[in-house]
Amino acid sequence: MGKHDINAFLGAGTFFTGRLAFEGVVRIDGAFEGEITSPGSLVVGKNARISGRIDVGRLVCGGVVAAEVTAAAMVTVHATGRLTGSVTTPSLVVEEGGSLDGQVVMAGGGEAGATPAALAAGLDGGSGREP
Repeated sequence: MGKHDINAFLGAGTFFTGRLAFEGVVRIDGAFEGEITSPGSLVVGKNARISGRIDVGRLVCGGVVAAEVTAAAMVTVHATGRLTGSVTTPSLVVEEGGSLDGQVVMAGGGEAGATPAALAAGLDGGSGREP
């Protein structure tokens, strides 16, 4: 994504407390405390610090996030990223060096109707065949 694709930018050294709602792409490199809501993408720069609640289409985490996160499409934690809290998303990527500490719910992922026990039975030869 290029710099012209970003709709708004909170630069390093900025501090914001409150509620942020947007469409498109927003990048935060400063500090934010509060609620962020968007169908679009939130990019958290490597020097950013965010706390509160995040409900977005996509989250790209390169900084420190301590939040309750819901992402409709995907969460990516880069090698410089530190994400603490609950995460609900259908797709999750954590790069080597990145950190995720909390509860993760992969909503919408996996095989429909498959329980952990059913999946384990299929992997351990429960069908009578060797895996």
